[in-house]
Amino acid sequence: MIKVVIIDDEPLARSMVSEYLQQYQEVKVVQECGDGFEGLKAIQQQQPDLIFLDIQMPKINGFEMLELLEQPPAVIFTTAFDAYAIKAFDIHAIDYLLKPFSKDRFDQAMQKWMEQYKTGTGQEQVKKMLEQVPTSPAYQHRIVVKVGGKIRIIPVHDIQYLEAADDYVKINTAEGYFLKTKTMNYFEQSMDPHQFVRTHRSFIVNVQLITRIDPYEKDGHLAILKTGGKIPVSKTGYAKLKQVLGL
Repeated sequence: MIKVVIIDDEPLARSMVSEYLQQYQEVKVVQECGDGFEGLKAIQQQQPDLIFLDIQMPKINGFEMLELLEQPPAVIFTTAFDAYAIKAFDIHAIDYLLKPFSKDRFDQAMQKWMEQYKTGTGQEQVKKMLEQVPTSPAYQHRIVVKVGGKIRIIPVHDIQYLEAADDYVKINTAEGYFLKTKTMNYFEQSMDPHQFVRTHRSFIVNVQLITRIDPYEKDGHLAILKTGGKIPVSKTGYAKLKQVLGL
Protein backbone atom coordinates (compact mmCIF):
# COMPACT_ATOMS: atom_id res chain seq x y z
CA MET A 1 0.00 0.00 0.00
CA ILE A 2 1.18 3.50 -0.90
CA LYS A 3 0.37 6.04 1.81
CA VAL A 4 -0.48 9.60 0.74
CA VAL A 5 -0.99 12.83 2.71
CA ILE A 6 -2.67 15.85 1.06
CA ILE A 7 -1.66 19.29 2.39
CA ASP A 8 -3.53 22.32 1.01
CA ASP A 9 -5.43 25.18 2.63
CA GLU A 10 -8.12 24.99 -0.08
CA PRO A 11 -10.76 22.30 0.71
CA LEU A 12 -11.76 22.08 -2.96
CA ALA A 13 -8.17 21.38 -4.02
CA ARG A 14 -7.83 18.66 -1.37
CA SER A 15 -11.08 16.99 -2.42
CA MET A 16 -10.05 17.07 -6.09
CA VAL A 17 -6.75 15.31 -5.39
CA SER A 18 -8.52 12.78 -3.17
CA GLU A 19 -11.10 12.11 -5.88
CA TYR A 20 -8.47 11.66 -8.59
CA LEU A 21 -6.60 9.18 -6.38
CA GLN A 22 -9.61 6.90 -5.98
CA GLN A 23 -8.79 5.06 -9.21
CA TYR A 24 -5.39 4.03 -7.83
CA GLN A 25 -6.20 0.92 -5.84
CA GLU A 26 -2.71 0.64 -4.34
CA VAL A 27 -2.92 4.21 -2.94
CA LYS A 28 -4.51 5.18 0.37
CA VAL A 29 -5.03 8.78 1.52
CA VAL A 30 -4.15 8.51 5.21
CA GLN A 31 -4.73 12.18 6.10
CA GLU A 32 -5.73 15.58 4.69
CA CYS A 33 -4.33 18.78 6.22
CA GLY A 34 -5.28 22.45 5.89
CA ASP A 35 -1.92 24.04 6.77
CA GLY A 36 1.79 23.35 7.16
CA PHE A 37 1.64 22.75 10.92
CA GLU A 38 -0.95 20.01 10.47
CA GLY A 39 1.04 18.65 7.54
CA LEU A 40 4.23 18.43 9.56
CA LYS A 41 2.51 16.43 12.30
CA ALA A 42 0.79 14.18 9.78
CA ILE A 43 4.05 13.37 8.00
CA GLN A 44 5.78 12.56 11.28
CA GLN A 45 2.91 10.34 12.42
CA GLN A 46 1.89 8.69 9.14
CA GLN A 47 5.28 8.39 7.40
CA PRO A 48 3.70 8.71 3.93
CA ASP A 49 5.34 7.58 0.71
CA LEU A 50 4.06 10.65 -1.14
CA ILE A 51 2.54 14.01 -0.28
CA PHE A 52 0.59 16.47 -2.41
CA LEU A 53 1.69 19.88 -1.16
CA ASP A 54 0.53 23.44 -1.80
CA ILE A 55 3.25 26.10 -1.58
CA GLN A 56 1.35 29.23 -0.55
CA MET A 57 -0.41 28.47 2.74
CA PRO A 58 -1.08 30.39 5.96
CA LYS A 59 1.22 30.05 8.99
CA ILE A 60 4.14 28.37 7.17
CA ASN A 61 4.46 27.71 3.45
CA GLY A 62 5.18 24.40 1.78
CA PHE A 63 8.93 24.94 1.45
CA GLU A 64 9.27 26.00 5.10
CA MET A 65 7.38 22.88 6.17
CA LEU A 66 9.67 20.61 4.14
CA GLU A 67 12.78 22.28 5.62
CA LEU A 68 11.66 21.23 9.10
CA LEU A 69 11.76 17.55 8.14
CA GLU A 70 15.01 15.60 8.42
CA GLN A 71 13.77 13.11 5.83
CA PRO A 72 11.19 14.85 3.60
CA PRO A 73 8.97 12.44 1.66
CA ALA A 74 8.52 12.48 -2.11
CA VAL A 75 6.38 15.44 -3.20
CA ILE A 76 4.05 16.44 -5.99
CA PHE A 77 3.43 20.17 -5.63
CA THR A 78 0.00 21.67 -6.29
CA THR A 79 0.49 25.37 -6.82
CA ALA A 80 -0.34 28.60 -8.56
CA PHE A 81 2.27 29.69 -11.08
CA ASP A 82 5.69 30.48 -9.63
CA ALA A 83 8.34 30.61 -12.34
CA TYR A 84 11.33 30.43 -9.99
CA ALA A 85 9.98 27.56 -7.91
CA ILE A 86 9.05 25.68 -11.07
CA LYS A 87 12.58 26.15 -12.39
CA ALA A 88 13.82 24.36 -9.26
CA PHE A 89 11.28 21.57 -9.78
CA ASP A 90 12.33 21.08 -13.40
CA ILE A 91 16.04 20.91 -12.53
CA HIS A 92 15.42 17.99 -10.17
CA ALA A 93 12.63 16.22 -12.09
CA ILE A 94 10.06 16.86 -9.37
CA ASP A 95 6.54 17.19 -10.69
CA TYR A 96 4.07 19.96 -10.01
CA LEU A 97 0.43 20.57 -10.83
CA LEU A 98 -0.57 24.11 -11.78
CA LYS A 99 -4.02 24.93 -10.44
CA PRO A 100 -6.54 24.26 -11.85
CA PHE A 101 -5.25 20.94 -13.23
CA SER A 102 -7.04 18.27 -15.26
CA LYS A 103 -7.38 14.57 -14.55
CA ASP A 104 -5.04 13.80 -17.47
CA ARG A 105 -2.35 16.10 -16.08
CA PHE A 106 -2.79 14.55 -12.64
CA ASP A 107 -2.37 11.06 -14.09
CA GLN A 108 0.83 12.14 -15.84
CA ALA A 109 2.25 13.34 -12.53
CA MET A 110 1.28 10.10 -10.81
CA GLN A 111 2.85 8.01 -13.57
CA LYS A 112 6.07 10.01 -13.31
CA TRP A 113 6.14 9.57 -9.54
CA MET A 114 5.38 5.83 -9.76
CA GLU A 115 8.50 5.42 -11.88
CA GLN A 116 10.56 7.35 -9.30
CA TYR A 117 8.98 5.29 -6.49
CA LYS A 118 10.24 2.06 -8.09
CA THR A 119 13.79 3.41 -8.29
CA GLY A 120 13.70 5.12 -4.88
CA THR A 121 14.86 8.51 -6.21
CA GLY A 122 11.98 10.77 -5.10
CA GLN A 123 13.21 11.77 -1.63
CA GLU A 124 16.76 12.67 -2.70
CA GLN A 125 15.37 14.87 -5.47
CA VAL A 126 13.30 16.79 -2.92
CA LYS A 127 16.37 17.47 -0.75
CA LYS A 128 18.36 18.75 -3.73
CA MET A 129 15.45 20.86 -4.92
CA LEU A 130 15.16 22.66 -1.56
CA GLU A 131 18.67 24.02 -2.08
CA GLN A 132 17.49 25.64 -5.34
CA VAL A 133 14.53 27.55 -3.87
CA PRO A 134 16.60 30.65 -2.93
CA THR A 135 17.05 31.44 -6.63
CA SER A 136 13.72 33.26 -6.27
CA PRO A 137 14.10 37.06 -6.40
CA ALA A 138 11.96 37.44 -3.27
CA TYR A 139 14.44 37.51 -0.38
CA GLN A 140 13.69 35.61 2.77
CA HIS A 141 11.90 37.71 5.38
CA ARG A 142 11.76 35.04 8.08
CA ILE A 143 13.36 31.75 9.06
CA VAL A 144 11.39 28.84 10.45
CA VAL A 145 13.15 26.52 12.92
CA LYS A 146 12.13 23.62 15.10
CA VAL A 147 12.97 23.90 18.81
CA GLY A 148 12.18 20.66 20.58
CA GLY A 149 8.66 19.84 19.49
CA LYS A 150 7.75 23.45 18.77
CA ILE A 151 8.06 25.59 15.64
CA ARG A 152 9.61 29.03 15.94
CA ILE A 153 9.34 31.77 13.30
CA ILE A 154 12.25 34.25 13.40
CA PRO A 155 11.85 37.56 11.50
CA VAL A 156 15.13 38.35 9.71
CA HIS A 157 15.36 41.77 11.37
CA ASP A 158 15.78 39.95 14.70
CA ILE A 159 18.91 38.18 13.44
CA GLN A 160 22.25 39.59 14.59
CA TYR A 161 24.49 37.24 12.64
CA LEU A 162 24.71 33.72 11.24
CA GLU A 163 27.59 31.39 12.03
CA ALA A 164 28.60 28.07 10.44
CA ALA A 165 28.48 25.21 12.95
CA ASP A 166 29.43 21.86 11.40
CA ASP A 167 26.35 20.59 9.52
CA TYR A 168 24.21 23.45 10.86
CA VAL A 169 23.98 27.21 10.71
CA LYS A 170 23.70 28.97 14.06
CA ILE A 171 21.17 31.82 13.91
CA ASN A 172 22.08 34.33 16.61
CA THR A 173 19.40 36.65 18.04
CA ALA A 174 18.95 38.71 21.22
CA GLU A 175 17.07 35.73 22.70
CA GLY A 176 19.86 33.26 22.01
CA TYR A 177 20.73 31.08 19.05
CA PHE A 178 18.81 28.58 16.95
CA LEU A 179 20.15 25.84 14.68
CA LYS A 180 19.07 25.26 11.10
CA THR A 181 20.15 22.38 8.86
CA LYS A 182 21.06 24.58 5.92
CA THR A 183 24.33 25.85 4.44
CA MET A 184 25.92 29.28 4.60
CA ASN A 185 25.65 29.45 0.81
CA TYR A 186 21.89 28.92 1.10
CA PHE A 187 21.50 31.89 3.43
CA GLU A 188 23.90 34.07 1.46
CA GLN A 189 21.70 33.57 -1.63
CA SER A 190 18.33 33.85 0.07
CA MET A 191 18.84 36.92 2.28
CA ASP A 192 18.89 40.56 1.19
CA PRO A 193 22.57 41.34 0.40
CA HIS A 194 22.06 44.98 1.38
CA GLN A 195 21.14 43.90 4.91
CA PHE A 196 23.14 40.70 5.41
CA VAL A 197 26.75 40.45 4.24
CA ARG A 198 28.96 37.39 4.32
CA THR A 199 32.04 38.84 5.97
CA HIS A 200 33.86 35.52 6.35
CA ARG A 201 33.36 31.96 5.14
CA SER A 202 31.79 31.18 8.54
CA PHE A 203 29.87 34.41 9.23
CA ILE A 204 27.02 36.47 7.77
CA VAL A 205 26.28 39.68 9.66
CA ASN A 206 23.35 42.08 9.90
CA VAL A 207 25.06 45.29 8.70
CA GLN A 208 22.57 47.48 10.58
CA LEU A 209 24.17 46.35 13.83
CA ILE A 210 27.76 47.27 12.89
CA THR A 211 29.14 50.25 14.84
CA ARG A 212 32.70 50.14 13.52
CA ILE A 213 35.23 47.97 11.68
CA ASP A 214 38.64 47.56 13.33
CA PRO A 215 41.87 46.27 11.76
CA TYR A 216 42.80 42.81 13.01
CA GLU A 217 45.87 40.78 12.03
CA LYS A 218 47.43 41.02 8.57
CA ASP A 219 44.64 41.83 6.04
CA GLY A 220 41.78 40.94 8.41
CA HIS A 221 39.29 43.09 10.31
CA LEU A 222 36.71 42.75 13.05
CA ALA A 223 33.16 44.09 12.73
CA ILE A 224 32.07 45.42 16.14
CA LEU A 225 28.32 45.14 16.73
CA LYS A 226 26.05 47.28 18.89
CA THR A 227 25.57 44.17 21.03
CA GLY A 228 29.30 43.99 21.71
CA GLY A 229 29.80 41.04 19.39
CA LYS A 230 32.96 40.82 17.30
CA ILE A 231 32.61 39.26 13.85
CA PRO A 232 35.65 38.24 11.75
CA VAL A 233 35.96 40.04 8.42
CA SER A 234 38.15 38.54 5.69
CA LYS A 235 39.78 40.54 2.91
CA THR A 236 36.94 39.62 0.54
CA GLY A 237 34.34 40.29 3.23
CA TYR A 238 35.84 43.73 3.89
CA ALA A 239 35.44 44.65 0.23
CA LYS A 240 31.78 43.56 0.36
CA LEU A 241 31.16 45.58 3.53
CA LYS A 242 32.75 48.72 2.10
CA GLN A 243 30.52 48.48 -0.94
CA VAL A 244 27.30 47.95 1.05
CA LEU A 245 28.15 50.60 3.66
CA GLY A 246 29.35 53.10 1.05
CA LEU A 247 32.85 53.43 2.59
